[in-house]
Amino acid sequence: MVRTQAQKLSKAVGGVLALVMSAITVTANAAEYNFAVEPTYTPERAREVYEPLIAYLTKATGHSFQLVTSRNYAIYWNDIRNRKDLHFVFDEAHFTDFRIQRFGYEPIVKSSLPTSYSLLTQDDVQEGNVQAFVARSLVTMPAPNLGFALLLEYFPNPMQQPDLRSLATSWRDTVEIVFAGEANATMVPSWLRDQYPNLIPVITTREFPGPAVSASAEVPSDVKAKVKEVLLVLHEDPALYEVINELGVQQFVEANAAEYKGSEQILKNFYGYNKRAETPPR
Repeated sequence: MVRTQAQKLSKAVGGVLALVMSAITVTANAAEYNFAVEPTYTPERAREVYEPLIAYLTKATGHSFQLVTSRNYAIYWNDIRNRKDLHFVFDEAHFTDFRIQRFGYEPIVKSSLPTSYSLLTQDDVQEGNVQAFVARSLVTMPAPNLGFALLLEYFPNPMQQPDLRSLATSWRDTVEIVFAGEANATMVPSWLRDQYPNLIPVITTREFPGPAVSASAEVPSDVKAKVKEVLLVLHEDPALYEVINELGVQQFVEANAAEYKGSEQILKNFYGYNKRAETPPR
C-alpha cells in the first residue's frame, strides 16, 4: 500500500513537472514583434481598427505583437528608412517594394484586391477631365502616400496643379471634407469609391498589387510561416470580418517580391528617397 501511494505521488509530481516544463518551453519560444501600419488613421483610431488584428495574431501564433502607429506620413516615411525594429509592416505597394529593395523585407501576404485610386467630386465634371481641377481645392492623405503620389502624375507641371490639401486624418475624412464644401474633390482608394455613389468618379489610376504584410529579414522563418498561415485564413473568422472590411481587404492571399518590383519608383521624387538615414522630423 505504501509503495503504491508513493508511486502515485511520484507519478503526480512527474505530471506537474511536465506541465511546468511545457509552460516554460512555450514561454521561452514565444517572442515579441512590432507590427507597423500606415498612418491612414489617427493613432487613437488606428488602435481601435487594428487591435483586433493584433489580438488575433497573438492568440493564433503564440507570439506577442505590438502595434506601432505614426502621427503622420512624414514620421512614417522616416521610420521606413531608419527604424530597425519594425518586424512586420502592413503598407501599400510602393512602400512594400522600397522595404524589399533597401532592407530585405519579405512580403508574405497581400490584399486579394489590387490597389488603385479614384478622384471623386460633387461637381459636374466630365469623366477624365482632371485638368478641371487646376488651381481648385483637392484633398487627399499627405505625401508620400500612394494616392498623393499617383495624383501628382496627372499634374506634372508645378505651375498647373490643384490647391492640394493634405490635412485629413483618414480616407473617410477626405470624403466628408468634400461633402462639407471645403474642397472640390478628393483622391481615395477605389475600394472606398463604391461606398459613395453620390460622388462622381473623374479618373481612376493605374493599378498596383494590393497592400502587403511584409516581414523583416530579422524575423525567423518559422515565425514568418506561422503569421502567413494565420493571415491566409483570417477572412474565415466572422468575428474579424469588420476588421478587414474597414481596411478595404476582402481576404489575404499569398504575396511575392516579384510582383512589387518597380513600385518603389513612384517615390523617387520625394525627399529622402536617395538617402539612407536622416534626422527624424520634429
